[in-house]
Amino acid sequence: MMTVTAAQCPKAGRVSIIGAGNVGSTLGQRLVEKNLADVVLLDIQSGRPKGLALDLMEARGVERHDRTIIGTDDYGDTQNSDLIVIAAGIARKPGMSRDDLLKINAEIVAKVAKQAIAQSPDALLLVVTNPLDVMTYLAWQASGLPPQRVMGMAGVLDAARFGTFIAMELNVSIMDVNAMVLGGHGDLMVPLPRYSTVSGIPITDLMDTGTIARLIERTRNGGAEIVSLMQAGSAYFAPASSACSMVESILYGRARILPAAVYLNGEYDLKDIFIGVPACLDREGVSRVLELDLLDDEYQALHASATSVRQSIETAQTLIG
Repeated sequence: MMTVTAAQCPKAGRVSIIGAGNVGSTLGQRLVEKNLADVVLLDIQSGRPKGLALDLMEARGVERHDRTIIGTDDYGDTQNSDLIVIAAGIARKPGMSRDDLLKINAEIVAKVAKQAIAQSPDALLLVVTNPLDVMTYLAWQASGLPPQRVMGMAGVLDAARFGTFIAMELNVSIMDVNAMVLGGHGDLMVPLPRYSTVSGIPITDLMDTGTIARLIERTRNGGAEIVSLMQAGSAYFAPASSACSMVESILYGRARILPAAVYLNGEYDLKDIFIGVPACLDREGVSRVLELDLLDDEYQALHASATSVRQSIETAQTLIG
């Protein structure tokens, strides 16, 4: 992949990543080593982000980029960020109920969104913490930002997984594959075979329905499959890469059409919800939402996913008071 040069971006973007776990730290690495932005890595464990930042700075002599990365536990160090990425939160642990996870991460995300935006009121907000669509909604509420300046990551990740499985199944280059996935980041996500193509050819012309159904099911269980294999921990390379692609489109005004959790106000007959749909991302955030022409079963599947997300939002709001 071509590295962006400093000359292509006259003003160095500043990205603050809240949460220095595997996803947050890997995203920081992606951003500086692709020469995309200067990075502030913040975590409540002050030693971890400082150590990671120093390690990544020392790699500059090998990676040959001019970006800086600092580690901190002080929100004051995130001032004047162009973009804030929320990767803070915990993964579900044995014996922990879904409501337990929802409550803990809801409280964390609401708190850090307020603190980060207080330091950078003109920033855009990108949420990575799970459950993704719910956390994006809560971060929007807590931040007080216009909805167009808030978005969630997971649609890019889900589409990347679907596209990877398509390329593997057909034994073709991933460069020729474009996949589309709508809905919430979970079991009710809605991969769209009609809008998923190989060199412009819909996969419905290249695979039988049984094969497509198998790939859809694997996509829906993509994160769980990795957790099962790792036994301790969860995916972070692909999530970090997915977030990085969104950051690049935003900071560099690429205006890419990417599936992302964005605010809907009537699109797809849905209102007051963040959920995955194709959207144009540029320096202003979400510049427009694209409405695909859905078949009845696709429309119903998207609304079923939205109902699940809305129920989780209401549960989270009750849990955190």
